[in-house]
Amino acid sequence: MTGHRPRASVSAWRPEVPGISEVFHAHFTEHAYPAHTHGTWDLMILDDGAVDFALDRRRHGATGNSCVLLLPPGVSHDGRTVTASGFRKRNLYLDDSVLPQRLAGRAVDTPVIDDRLLRHRIHRLHAALARTGGELEAESRLSFIQERLGFHLTGLHPRVPGREANRLATALRDLLDSRTRAGISLREAAAILHAHPTHLIRCFKLTYGLPPHAYLTGKRIDQARQLLLDGHRPADVATTVGFHDQAHLNRHFMRHVGTTPARYARTHSGSAAPPLPHHGPGVPTPSEH
Repeated sequence: MTGHRPRASVSAWRPEVPGISEVFHAHFTEHAYPAHTHGTWDLMILDDGAVDFALDRRRHGATGNSCVLLLPPGVSHDGRTVTASGFRKRNLYLDDSVLPQRLAGRAVDTPVIDDRLLRHRIHRLHAALARTGGELEAESRLSFIQERLGFHLTGLHPRVPGREANRLATALRDLLDSRTRAGISLREAAAILHAHPTHLIRCFKLTYGLPPHAYLTGKRIDQARQLLLDGHRPADVATTVGFHDQAHLNRHFMRHVGTTPARYARTHSGSAAPPLPHHGPGVPTPSEH
């Protein structure tokens, strides 16, 4: 008779998003973590099941998909399954550029946060992290999560856009227009414009009705349509306008246009396409000025 072996499914990766040192997804049917510490913040959501854990020698429990667990760096904790079906979880390991370690003491007191908005934002961030080429969107979503966690740990409310909203939004739009192909990180844009990232996003959305990453994607799709109608191959167009690869272009093109780039290109048959512009990384194409 063979012995019972608990089932486990695990995936982990390091995204190209500042502040996130690791993404970890797991399904455990029977597992017990020994007491240990992390050098990072552990931000976790449950998708199914329940978990029991001790943090700084105090036991806690979490069930269902409405709460958020935040375990601070340097504080001992364990974890174990509670039911026969185990639990499914998604973790983000965040460095102290997202949350300073000085807030660890406050996090020890309330590691389970009942906040549906925060939980939804974390879910959306995981979705962005799972997609190729979603770094700007992921960075934006992380900024709002950082702000929400800061509210829970410090009680500071987010700043509401004021008279400077249009000025900041226009400046960010100009930055995006000048770097359509190369892109720009939210952190870099915020540093250039001397604005907090979430405040910058709020100003942009208030002025233009959509977040910066969606605006940039739309700009790239517009440029792709013109190049496709000129007769260029979708694979060449994808990297020319700033998408990671043809699959990345295809996904967004379907959402914006309702068909694939190849089918769109076939609606037009003309003369041979002119050569695509060749620009080094970070140099805008002529249409970006």
